[in-house]
Amino acid sequence: MNDKKLSIIKYIFEIVLIIILSFMYYLNQPIVSSKVLYIPEGSINRIIAQLSNENYNVGKLDSIILRLIGSPQSGWINVGTTKTTRADFLYKLTTAKAALQNVTLIPGETTYIFLNELSRNLNLDRNILQHEYESQTKRQEGAFVPNTYRLPIGITEKELIRILLSKSLLQMKNLSIKIFGNYNEKKWFQYVAIASVIQKESANINEMPLVSSVIFNRIKKGMKLQMDGTLNYGKYSHVKVTSKRIKEDKSIFNTYIYRGVPSVPVCNVSFEAIRAAIFPAKTEYLYFMKSKNGNHDFSCNYTTHLRNIRRATK
Repeated sequence: MNDKKLSIIKYIFEIVLIIILSFMYYLNQPIVSSKVLYIPEGSINRIIAQLSNENYNVGKLDSIILRLIGSPQSGWINVGTTKTTRADFLYKLTTAKAALQNVTLIPGETTYIFLNELSRNLNLDRNILQHEYESQTKRQEGAFVPNTYRLPIGITEKELIRILLSKSLLQMKNLSIKIFGNYNEKKWFQYVAIASVIQKESANINEMPLVSSVIFNRIKKGMKLQMDGTLNYGKYSHVKVTSKRIKEDKSIFNTYIYRGVPSVPVCNVSFEAIRAAIFPAKTEYLYFMKSKNGNHDFSCNYTTHLRNIRRATK
């Protein structure tokens, strides 16, 4: 073999070595990420594009590498750390799965209590949850749809609130379009405010249209609602309403003081309550009283209402 051929072989070897070393260097570059990531369904190029849009340092070469490793799994994945090598990061895109935990928001619960539960169950910072909620929605209450949500363990406070609000808004829009043919936010949350009172006062779903009719009938006659459930707002969600509280509470939720439905929802509401707010029963009821069996006795006049009270407290 002559010197010229040896030089060419040596040159090619050096080029290959440089490429290999450069590739190894590239794969060992650090990648900073959240512990939990959401990988969308779709092509590898789409996944890499989304990660890039979210300020992860990935590009076209990573798309090629992923094709050699395997297809990334869609959904929530737990990479386990916030700082890793590029090689490990790309590998975990194809293998890691996030542990999911069910979180349930029951109808009638307030956001204050719900954020407490999220903080406790998912080991998140309560103050940051509150900050993120106030930053991401202008709604003081009623922005969440009661439901069971599967959330990844390790999710950040910001991402958690974003997911819950976006999923809730989508459900609200779908129902509004189904009923009205469109979604008008101002109009919708007026019904949510009414529904929140219905939610707090009704013993069951069947009573909701009846409670709704009482609300509209009392407003039509210029009567105050005078409903205890409106005082179960915020941190008072499970606090028994006393005569002392009724006298001392000066908030907008005190329907013994102020007329009409509070401008802010009392709690997060079910779609059954919203339907009842939109479609109240046609009655002349003005009063209701919880009976011994837990349901309510409805009446059109105060005399009958007093009789129902005596029967319930006898």
